[in-house]
Amino acid sequence: MTKSKTRRAKTKVLIVDDHPAVREGLALRIARQPDLEVSGEAADVAEALRELTANKPDVVVIDIALKTGNGIDLIKRIKSRDESVRMLVCSMYGENLYAERALRAGALGYITKEEATDQIIQAIRLVREGKVYLSKQMTDRMLQRAVQSPESPLARPAVEELSDRELEVFRLVGHGLDVRKIGEQMHVSPKTVETYVARIRKKLNLESGRALIQQAVQWVSETGDTNPAGAKAGK
Repeated sequence: MTKSKTRRAKTKVLIVDDHPAVREGLALRIARQPDLEVSGEAADVAEALRELTANKPDVVVIDIALKTGNGIDLIKRIKSRDESVRMLVCSMYGENLYAERALRAGALGYITKEEATDQIIQAIRLVREGKVYLSKQMTDRMLQRAVQSPESPLARPAVEELSDRELEVFRLVGHGLDVRKIGEQMHVSPKTVETYVARIRKKLNLESGRALIQQAVQWVSETGDTNPAGAKAGK
């Protein structure tokens, strides 16, 4: 009897995305599944943590871009609170940019919003079972990198050596934000931002602030990050 009840129990899914239309669309897709149900929705880190406590979801689908904060930080916070919660990132960003960071933070899968149209339900079910969901291309890339020497063409690009917070500063610099505005977005002091900037310059071997800005702007353009310069942190 207990096993039967367990099989019939629906997996509770929390959706964390700062776009209401995206949340609504995903919620409708989940609602049509006999084994899944939406337990709540959130637009930022604070709302997500409240929903986590109130409704105890089994799976959390998280965007990198949130109203305040960002998805990587949220993954770490959820992981520290409850290791039993499974997490799947669903983002506009390509896997090569954030997938490894998401897995290191504690997520079990990464899917782009473009791919999500056809694969999101399968991804949720795999993550629910404790399995990793990545595209075949990303899986192959990670496996190849694991066996390459540092001198290999597949070795980790310099930008990927930045910490999550450093990458966020780098991205916001690329959108034209100054130190004060970056601090406001990330809820840290301008002095802390300056420390991040110094570390970024050292890791990327950049001689000046101007060189940092030029590289950041180019990186933002190449990665397809089209959010406006004043976007919330994590965008």
